[in-house]
Amino acid sequence: MLLTMTGHSCRFECENLCRVFFPYSPVRVEDGAVLAPGEPFADTSIDKTEGGFLYTVRASDGQRELSRTATAPIVEEYPMTRLLFDVLTELTGVRPAWGMLTGVHPVKLLRQRGMDEFREKWLVSESRAELAGRVLSAQRQAVEELLPHDYSLYVGIPFCPTRCAYCSFISQDMAHAKKAVEPYLELLNIELERAAKVAGELGLRLISVYIGGGTPTTLSAGQLAALCKKIRETFPIEHCREFTVEAGRPDTLTIEKLMALKEAGVGRISINPQTMSDKVLENIGRRHTARDVIDGFGLAHKVGFRDINADLIVGLPGDSPEGFADTLEQVLSLSPTNITVHSLAIKRSAELVTDEGALSLHKRPETAAHMMDHAISRLTKAGFEPYYLYRQTRMAGNLENTGWALPGSACRYNIYTMDESGTVIACGAGGVSKLKDPYSSDLKRVFNFKYPFEYISRHREILERKDGIKEIYEQFRQRIY
Repeated sequence: MLLTMTGHSCRFECENLCRVFFPYSPVRVEDGAVLAPGEPFADTSIDKTEGGFLYTVRASDGQRELSRTATAPIVEEYPMTRLLFDVLTELTGVRPAWGMLTGVHPVKLLRQRGMDEFREKWLVSESRAELAGRVLSAQRQAVEELLPHDYSLYVGIPFCPTRCAYCSFISQDMAHAKKAVEPYLELLNIELERAAKVAGELGLRLISVYIGGGTPTTLSAGQLAALCKKIRETFPIEHCREFTVEAGRPDTLTIEKLMALKEAGVGRISINPQTMSDKVLENIGRRHTARDVIDGFGLAHKVGFRDINADLIVGLPGDSPEGFADTLEQVLSLSPTNITVHSLAIKRSAELVTDEGALSLHKRPETAAHMMDHAISRLTKAGFEPYYLYRQTRMAGNLENTGWALPGSACRYNIYTMDESGTVIACGAGGVSKLKDPYSSDLKRVFNFKYPFEYISRHREILERKDGIKEIYEQFRQRIY
């Protein structure tokens, strides 16, 4: 899709809106570019007129063309994006459930701006506004109990047994990364020590630990035990309310690994089916089966884990509404306390992005929406409440990812990181520390290098960035004096 802009610089939101309506047509932002035959386009302009400004949008889906204008007294982003949204809605016949919102954190916006603006300005549908409102209510206690010096720790293990076809994360499969694991873990220990030192000097209090990935249970039982021991020995944990590890892929689980986690004080794990259809699992490159999921839950319950999350994905290739409904029933029968329902998000680096057949369901937004609506209804009936929510680009049906929990089992780390309401200090490849000013809505990010080889080769820079956290916190604190 070709996006052109004249007389304004509202590129970010205009480009994101184009992706909402044309998720499979890469957006080009070029002035004077030649339009390819049948290529969709959006030509946007703002011109000075007597007494104000004229906003114009001319757009095409590759066949039909539509043009609309509006006026405003000054040049602003909202009138431009609202006009573009209205034109693309009329042109395509698509009314996005999340309205004009293209950001990752809609619940954060709802908390800051209120429901009236959420609905009337950003045009969020009734069903999604209700869902976001339920999430906001479920988060309230966890957010209100945060103290200014509280923080969570994220530890990234960027390795997986295999790479899923839809994946765009930075994890590496073990066939190619096995030699890097031990050097990576040695340097991770050093970064953990530096992070603990910085947090201690700032007087911060650790309240939550989350080991994610990748697939942390790709590590051996001994490596998992050593990592958890390192965290407990390095960080003061007397105020830590939860310790979570993504056990993710059921084909990585053994009784030895689960016992190592349990003995290390881990209280929460994830076992992620994505689907309970063996055929769909094969389509997405997963090497486990539905039976492996059932066995993994059995092992976890035998070891004594109560809080177990299960990830499911709406819109997988080869799935159907009936198949997804069956998956949900099978997973509920395994007694998880948390279920996260994702909408399939295909990034350009994922294998599926070039497979038109595999993407057929993903390109039928009404089918994905039907699956998601069924999940909302069924999980509500089963006593689960939505407690965190976030969005991504190129999602099936332009929907959302939602975490559901039974009463008393919500993962606070998920709330704090997805809602950006509390500080998260991240260690490991791909980690992003989110430093929340407790006295304002300001949030600063500190990025680690994405790939394991970068993390290893440029580790000194990682440590320097950790030291920079102190300076950011000092800036936060100066504002109150």
